[in-house]
Amino acid sequence: METTLRGVGVSHGVAVGEVRHMGTAVLEPPARQIPGADAEREQRRARQALNAVAADLTARGILAGGDAQAVLEAQALMARDPELLADVERRIAVGSTAERAVYDACAAYRDLLLGAGEYLAGRVADLEDVRNRIVARLLGVPMPGVPDSDEPYVLVARDLAPADTALLDTTLVLGIVTEEGGPTSHSAILARALGVPAVVGVPGAAELAEGTVLAVDGSTGEVVVDPSEERQDGLRALAERLKTELAAAKEPGRTSDGHLVPLLANIGSPADVAAAVEAGAEGVGLLRTEFFCLDDGEGKGGVPSESGQAEAYREVLSAFPGQRVVVRVLDAGADKPLGFLTAGDEPNPALGMRGVRTLLRHPEVLRTQLLALTRAAEGLPVHLEVMAPMVADRADARAFAEACRAAGLRASVGAMVETPSAALRARSLLREVEFLSVGTNDLAQYAFAADRQAATLSRLQDPWHPALLDLVAMTAEAARGEGRSCGVCGEAAADPLLACVLTGLGVTSLSMAPAALSRVRAALATCTLAQCRRAAAAARSADSPEEARLAARAVLSGE
Repeated sequence: METTLRGVGVSHGVAVGEVRHMGTAVLEPPARQIPGADAEREQRRARQALNAVAADLTARGILAGGDAQAVLEAQALMARDPELLADVERRIAVGSTAERAVYDACAAYRDLLLGAGEYLAGRVADLEDVRNRIVARLLGVPMPGVPDSDEPYVLVARDLAPADTALLDTTLVLGIVTEEGGPTSHSAILARALGVPAVVGVPGAAELAEGTVLAVDGSTGEVVVDPSEERQDGLRALAERLKTELAAAKEPGRTSDGHLVPLLANIGSPADVAAAVEAGAEGVGLLRTEFFCLDDGEGKGGVPSESGQAEAYREVLSAFPGQRVVVRVLDAGADKPLGFLTAGDEPNPALGMRGVRTLLRHPEVLRTQLLALTRAAEGLPVHLEVMAPMVADRADARAFAEACRAAGLRASVGAMVETPSAALRARSLLREVEFLSVGTNDLAQYAFAADRQAATLSRLQDPWHPALLDLVAMTAEAARGEGRSCGVCGEAAADPLLACVLTGLGVTSLSMAPAALSRVRAALATCTLAQCRRAAAAARSADSPEEARLAARAVLSGE
């Protein structure tokens, strides 16, 4: 008899398949003493394992590209942490084996993270995955991870290990269900990037028996256990129809009555460009440049040269002739630390020196990047736009615009709206810059004082929250009043239903992972601008994300 579990739908679509579980964690290595004469050899083994895991994570990130690359680069930095290595070597020096020293050192770091507040506690899962990989390598055993299956399946896990998930075979993985995670967790981000239906935060998911048939609805957040044959047949038919419709749809984004809503792609590396072009992106709404600066090409991890940056940027710009490419300058700090810019001792990095704040303290880094962008765009028929992250007020916007002018940048200059102050004073920002782009992930984090990495706060990270919609509406209204554009480049834009609501709020463009473009395009084509506006008003009048979602769906479906 079928039963229904409920979680948070984070990647749209439907899937039906049998459960396959993500492999369990590495077993705890035995605690045994080694002779002092073996310490140097064990320390050498530990260093080799740490370096090998870091290299493997970096390589997986390059292959995956985009958001997955950012997650994996952050994990690689954990494996390369000199303090972790020093702790491991100290433990070996007093008699631990290499694998036990790694296990215990990571346990100590885990306790520190858990006790350092919600922001850093959100990094524990990544640390544990790094630990498991290092210990498995030292023990000479396979790393538990993605199941081995010849038949398509629904992947079920307590949470997803980014290094495995980033390279999932989407011809085999029909859907994803996790017991933990929220709308902005790594599980959600990776699922959307892959275009796989996914539901996170499902209580009891990890206890589902292997081989159990599940019907996963990534739009509603429902997971049906042992669905009837009739339901299975209906969902499979729906999935095939959606797949066919989406593959055929590559027209410009517009509502059914012709209101244009340019659909742009979020890009984290040159590897994402081909996917964006193939999906029919009308340009780039967010080019994340910090991922070009994780290595200087010589293993030093410093800021790349002007010529090195220009070459990387030009590769992206040349793929979008005649279209907009919106570049975000370095957003170093918080969950994207860069060694040459980011302080390692901030008590609360998310509220510290990050984004434009960091760049204004390192004007030579900003100037080099702006000169590289100017050089990259020379002779190309592209509409280059450059924006600053984490703008808090008019002073930030003015300082960034002045830096762009001083560098001779020939591009439109904009600001990201990621703080409540920027949304409240959006009209003031537009006295200094030419466009705005709303980053809904960070805007939600700061509006609700809720760490976007913390699964326990997922209720406050939901992009459907009416208070967040109010801030977006306020920003869009300010831009309209000044005759300027206001896009959304956060995860909210990838939700087809929410994309219609954002359009109704007055947002002028939507940018998302390439895999989401076709679904959003199809959703917009089914409703008029007036319907979008009514859906937006209905969502804003609700008191919770759930009520807002239901209210908007009722308007757009004509119920």
